Amino acid sequence: MHTTTTAPLDTDGRDASTPPSLPFVHMWTDVNGTSRLDESMLRGFGLQSVGGGADPQWMRPFPGEVSAVLFAALPVGWVGQWHPSPHPQWVIPLRGRWFLETQDGSRVEMGPGDIHFGQDTSTAEIDGTTGHLSGTVGDEPCLQVLIQFAASPAAPTPHPFG
Repeated sequence: MHTTTTAPLDTDGRDASTPPSLPFVHMWTDVNGTSRLDESMLRGFGLQSVGGGADPQWMRPFPGEVSAVLFAALPVGWVGQWHPSPHPQWVIPLRGRWFLETQDGSRVEMGPGDIHFGQDTSTAEIDGTTGHLSGTVGDEPCLQVLIQFAASPAAPTPHPFG
C-alpha cells in the first residue's frame, strides 16, 4: 500500500438513518510475524448524547483498557528506526506529516485527519528488521496524540473492528 491519503468516507453521518464509517490505517502482525499495513474502516456508530443535555451525535464506543494518553512532537527529520509498537495504540496526527513503513514493503504517509491503529507488537526479525520504520515528512514537526491500550482490544487481522 503506497498512499499519502486515507480512503474516502463511505458515509459521513449527515443522514441520520445511515451511520458513518471512519477509515483508518491498520498496522498489524500477520501469522508469519511480518508487520503489515492495510486500509480498514471503523463501523458501529450510533446516535447518543455525550451527556449534559447535548443533542445526540454519532458515537462509537471503543473496547479495551486505556493505559496512557500521550502527546508527541516529532522533530523535523526524526526517524524512529525499526521497532515494534510499544503497545496497541491509536496514533492521530494533529499537525505536520509522518510515515510508516512495514516489513511487507508497504509505506503510508499521514497527516491531520488520518488515523492509524498500531498493533505490530510481536513481529519476528526479518532481514534484520522488527516492527516498522517511521519518521517525519516535510519541513515541520509532526504533532500527535497517542492512545495506548493495556492489551489489544481486537484480534490481529487486516480489519480488526469490522
